[in-house]
Amino acid sequence: MRTIAASYIIEKVADMCIRANRELPADVLAAFARRQAEETGPAAKEIFRQLLENAALAAETGLPLCQDCGLAVFFVELGEDVKIEGMGLRQAINEGMVKGYKDGYLRKSSCDPFTRKNTGDNSPAIIHFDVVPGDKLKISMMAKGGGSENMSRATMFAPAQGWKGIKEFVVTRVAEAGPNPCPPVIVGVGIGGNFELAAINSKKVLLRELGDTHPDPAVAKLEEELFTAINRLGVGPMGLGGATTCLAVKILVAPCHLASLPLAVNIQCHSARHKEVVL
Repeated sequence: MRTIAASYIIEKVADMCIRANRELPADVLAAFARRQAEETGPAAKEIFRQLLENAALAAETGLPLCQDCGLAVFFVELGEDVKIEGMGLRQAINEGMVKGYKDGYLRKSSCDPFTRKNTGDNSPAIIHFDVVPGDKLKISMMAKGGGSENMSRATMFAPAQGWKGIKEFVVTRVAEAGPNPCPPVIVGVGIGGNFELAAINSKKVLLRELGDTHPDPAVAKLEEELFTAINRLGVGPMGLGGATTCLAVKILVAPCHLASLPLAVNIQCHSARHKEVVL
């Protein structure tokens, strides 16, 4: 049994929250540069120039990449041979998030759904736990803004609707979203499971590297098919037109009930802010 101090987790989580909001992942920056070179329209090229400049300024000054620092979403893999000392793991992660958003001067966006009164510290953190073999603790943090989250959808299809229905739903959702999620977007698709698992998977899959290839060739082909169809929409960077509406499509598939076909689409804005730590 391996023991990890809650105080150590708090510090690591706080650091992740701050860095995620200031530093875009290398794969996202590379995608910006690559797609800027491929765009032919002056507006699209200029948007990518501004996105790259904004990322450089955030890294240099320590200011957030975006004024919407999002709700803090965590995916946690807890090893069966790990013991947290000092307080519960959920409490430690939440305290680390609160500390990070306070120390990093990040906007707090969490509020009561009815009164709209702000909680004042961005709490509670949204945490998804998974217990896995081993003595490691892996924490992935995503800062999820309201603009892109509002464009996400979950539905329950009849099995007969199949891939044709799934493709139509996903592409239509991105088209309807238009400029609202600050494209170019990254599209996470959860297929199967049940109502809540499809939604969780559609967000979790956004943590994959942009340039990776799905290990199942059949699913990889579906991702490419959606990617091509979405970019044919012509929405373009920030909705001003162009060849790049989408930077990547990522699909996570899970077995489902024989009477159901759950589907969820989680849209991520161009500012795909996430960090990961393994303790």
